Amino acid sequence: MRKQCIGIDIGGTSVKLGLFEADGTLVEKWEVPTRKEEGGKYILEDIAASIKAKMKERKLEQDDIIGAGMGLPGPVLPDGYVEVCVNLGWRDLNPEKILSGLLGGMKVKSGNDANVAALGEMWQGGGKGFDDILMVTLGTGVGGGVILNGKIWPGKHGMGGEIGHIHVRDEEKEYCNCGGQGCLEQVASATGIAREARRAMAVSEEPSALRAFGEKVTAKNVLDAAKQGDQMAMDVVETASRYLGLVLAQVAMIADPQCFVIGGGVSKAGKFLTDTIEKYYQLYTPMSKNKGIITLAQLGNDAGIYGAAKMILD
Repeated sequence: MRKQCIGIDIGGTSVKLGLFEADGTLVEKWEVPTRKEEGGKYILEDIAASIKAKMKERKLEQDDIIGAGMGLPGPVLPDGYVEVCVNLGWRDLNPEKILSGLLGGMKVKSGNDANVAALGEMWQGGGKGFDDILMVTLGTGVGGGVILNGKIWPGKHGMGGEIGHIHVRDEEKEYCNCGGQGCLEQVASATGIAREARRAMAVSEEPSALRAFGEKVTAKNVLDAAKQGDQMAMDVVETASRYLGLVLAQVAMIADPQCFVIGGGVSKAGKFLTDTIEKYYQLYTPMSKNKGIITLAQLGNDAGIYGAAKMILD
């Protein structure tokens, strides 16, 4: 039997797991609930129990598994130590060592979930064929993952790829969750786009399809209306795209990746969104036409398990 590996993506609601061949073929995927009570003490125990059950079901022995990779929602140091994972309740622990112990000494590696998802997209998704990419995840927040020479680059303090907290707007008075003001996340995330739409409706009497949604307007509402030519919605999308294009241009000038992969829920707007971002990216990088391309993620919610599996193979 060919050896296989396991990819684990730990989220605030559920843990996604995948069993992979070493060539990247997904054999099976499944989920278990994320039990966050008592400081998340049950999460790793549940993961270990689920893996053992799957191995028994498939008649796999310990020697049949290369190891397990794991994506976590927080900064992870090179030795696997985690100071804090707010969304899981974890503080001051090394989850990869704990999980390895629960799995009888199985090899385990861990990394920040955004970085791990970026690795997945490089391996089998929108960044396939490239060694140096930046993945931008546009969801509730704005996440980022950096891959250099085919490897995750978390930085020396675990902050590599935190592009959502690059300062872009001096006039912003509200605070970001990180404690800063004027972060990219505040304007280009799903939450930020919806907030921009509410602000636009509040300061103008301009007619717009967005008014039907009022305070409950979502980023999807905005993007759908923009595609239909609604001027207010188009202005909001232009604002978010301008700041995104600016940040990608800045990254291009520093790291010069081969590819920017745009993922997350907002990316479902597809080429309409990437074309708008591209316009500003080009505007802010006039010195050369030879630079990283912008493309869409392809793995969706599975990027994390793909990247986690790839991490254990490296």
